[in-house]
Amino acid sequence: MEVRMDPIARELNEIIVKANPHIYNMLSKVGKNLFFPKGILTQSAEAKEKAHKFNATIGLAMEKGKIMYLQSIMDYLRGFDPDESISYAPSYGIMPLRKAWKESIIEKNPSLKDKEISLPVVTNAITHGLSVVSDLWVDRGDRIIVPDKIWEYRMIFEVVGHGELVQYPLFDNSGGFNLKGFRKCLLAEAKKRDKIIVLLNFPNNPTGYTVTTPEAANIADILTEIAGKGTNVVAVMDDAYFGLFYEDNVLKESLFASTVGRDPRLLAIKLDGATKEYYVWGLRVGFITYGAHVNGSPRPVYDALERKTAGDVRASISNASHLSQTIILRSLKSGTFASEKQEKLMIMKERAMEVKDVLSAPRYSKVWEPYPFNSGYFMCLRLKTVEAESLRLHLLEKYGVGVIAIGKSDIRIAFSCIEKKDIRELFNIIHQGIRDL
Repeated sequence: MEVRMDPIARELNEIIVKANPHIYNMLSKVGKNLFFPKGILTQSAEAKEKAHKFNATIGLAMEKGKIMYLQSIMDYLRGFDPDESISYAPSYGIMPLRKAWKESIIEKNPSLKDKEISLPVVTNAITHGLSVVSDLWVDRGDRIIVPDKIWEYRMIFEVVGHGELVQYPLFDNSGGFNLKGFRKCLLAEAKKRDKIIVLLNFPNNPTGYTVTTPEAANIADILTEIAGKGTNVVAVMDDAYFGLFYEDNVLKESLFASTVGRDPRLLAIKLDGATKEYYVWGLRVGFITYGAHVNGSPRPVYDALERKTAGDVRASISNASHLSQTIILRSLKSGTFASEKQEKLMIMKERAMEVKDVLSAPRYSKVWEPYPFNSGYFMCLRLKTVEAESLRLHLLEKYGVGVIAIGKSDIRIAFSCIEKKDIRELFNIIHQGIRDL
């Protein structure tokens, strides 16, 4: 059944078409129909401003003019007002956090200083952000281009989103990003269709690899080249582990920064969040930010995209946790935030460097080959003599050691959760497990 388009959605589409018709063409059928409703939420907002006698619009329980709460709950939230912790947050996210996160994006990506980007919309962390991206930009049968070393994107984009993942080898023979394979894959898909979605994840999960600065420049050039040949390109940056860089030659900015505004047919979407960057996995706070080439002021088209995005959030989870958002905002504004973050980064870097030192032992080369890694939480080994699942089960059952098996020959090791002093023993046990088999 064809969905009847709401007048608000039609109005947002007109704004997008006027600014850049290619962006409108990139939207999925769902994306074209999405809008942020002017129903109960808008009426409540108007009542909040003008209903000076009685306001019977709010979907909250009130008591003596304040939000009703259970004392046994607020006792655990000392230092937080009910209005900033247990009340609903806007579907867009709370405005102070959105503004603060945009400032932090620009601070971490100096190349964005003179570029216009949208205000981030808050999601329930990056997994939910990926789902929102799928809703807005992926139609049944659309191709999503990813490397052969990926996180669990298939569930989001294929099983639920009905798109199709197309893969290229992540690494070339020299152990760098496979620029030739990447370009070849994009060119092949661009010949068959008028839109492609390209998903780039650095630091990469599972390998822990981030591209170098020259590799990043080449990736941006390839995306621009494909767009310039007449194919609409939705470039999605999954920056879940952003900032966890351990080597000097690693790109210290998001690829988002080098793709914004490059071509009218190239839309950049940045997915990031506090979850991995700031070690608050269970708080579930992520963001979606847009960067585009538009005619005239970018503010109207960004506003339209933010409304569609918030509409999708509203239709799925209503809003992300207000308490989580307030905690992240307070942390960003605290005087010790930068030093705390640097302290944890150094711990993570020391673990990564210890892994590299341990793996340099010649005796390991007969049984495995480490994939390149320079960032993030993980690294991967390509096993030469045993199958990954057999080794995983053996390590678990005989030694009480857990690793992740990926495919037939790869295992993923999260050094992020292993103390530096234990890393050598961990790899010795894995090596012994292989010898056992």
